[in-house]
Amino acid sequence: MTYCVAIKLNAGLVFLSDSRTNAGLDHISTFRKMIVYEKSGDRFMVLLTAGNLSISQSVREILQVEHLKDTETGESITIWNAKSMFDAARVLGSAIRRVHDRDAASLRSSDVDFNVSLVFGGQIRGEGMRLFQMYSAGNFIEATGETPYFQVGESKYGKPVLDRVITPDTPLAEAAKCALVSMDSTMKSNLSVGMPLDLVVYEADSFQSDKLVCIDNSNPYYAMLHNNWGQKLREVFDSIEDPVWDDAHTDIPLKMPASRHDPLKKISSPEEKLI
Repeated sequence: MTYCVAIKLNAGLVFLSDSRTNAGLDHISTFRKMIVYEKSGDRFMVLLTAGNLSISQSVREILQVEHLKDTETGESITIWNAKSMFDAARVLGSAIRRVHDRDAASLRSSDVDFNVSLVFGGQIRGEGMRLFQMYSAGNFIEATGETPYFQVGESKYGKPVLDRVITPDTPLAEAAKCALVSMDSTMKSNLSVGMPLDLVVYEADSFQSDKLVCIDNSNPYYAMLHNNWGQKLREVFDSIEDPVWDDAHTDIPLKMPASRHDPLKKISSPEEKLI
């Protein structure tokens, strides 16, 4: 399985991915799910992949040479000369469809779905930063102020902390910390997501980044975060009062009549009906 998250902020972009893949309990391997495309001073783009590994690797390979025809000029558009991230995302969509046309029928004959999910984001000189989630059909959606992050893969365990913390105004360092907490929560609950992790932080309008790091079990910052997050969660949990059933002993009783609903009905004989 996989977990990847990308966050779009006013200050920049944060990308984080794990590297574990598995094809059964006895076949667990490490493959990177992130690739960075940088032409310093002109464009910076990051691709995160999840789903069938053979499909995502094929898409990444074809993306290097894939091109579209500009309907107005007739020129070829690639990720290296696209004038906007939207056009670069269109090139990626075309690469996905090319792999689908080549492999989908063969996969289907072996009862394998054409399954790939990608996140693609960055900035090209002349426009602002943009972030897209790509689907198996080659179509995509774009991140907005209301939805400033995308996840692919095993997303449910790491989503709550993102929802509580991330807004467009979140500072980059805080967002990177939040992404790592999101990943740590996922790895705690799902063994199919694992190290090493790849983290990239991009500052708006820089068109390059040297904030790239591979994180393994010996990383001191991650070890600190992992230990403190678990400890602080336990402290917060312990600070919340336990439920009290006798309302005479507390100002915050649990057992109170609901304002708009009847209490749960007990069935005590075969003749009784629920409704």
